[in-house]
Amino acid sequence: MQHGCIRANLTVYLTCRFVPEKFEEIFKKHAHTRPDALTGKELNELLQANREPNDLKGRVGGFTEWKVLYSLCKDKEGFLHKETVRAVYDGSLFVKLEQERKQAKESAKKK
Repeated sequence: MQHGCIRANLTVYLTCRFVPEKFEEIFKKHAHTRPDALTGKELNELLQANREPNDLKGRVGGFTEWKVLYSLCKDKEGFLHKETVRAVYDGSLFVKLEQERKQAKESAKKK
């Protein structure tokens, strides 16, 4: 993530460094339904609020990144949880997803 910093990362990475305050700000400003998660509508609001008018590449990149994340990681009720988003920034998302899939597979075998 360090070498690919773009504006669409919503300044959570300032000069390619993670800023916890900016991360928390995402949820304080846009998580209206639950303080620890975003709905699809809230995610759209977040993307709209953080668009840079003259940065089409950043807008498309940011939109794509967030929408893919939402699509892959939302729960059954349609919430994208704060800890899941944090896992993107700390690099543990795919490890977390693999663990969840293994647990689901093991649970299915027990039934």
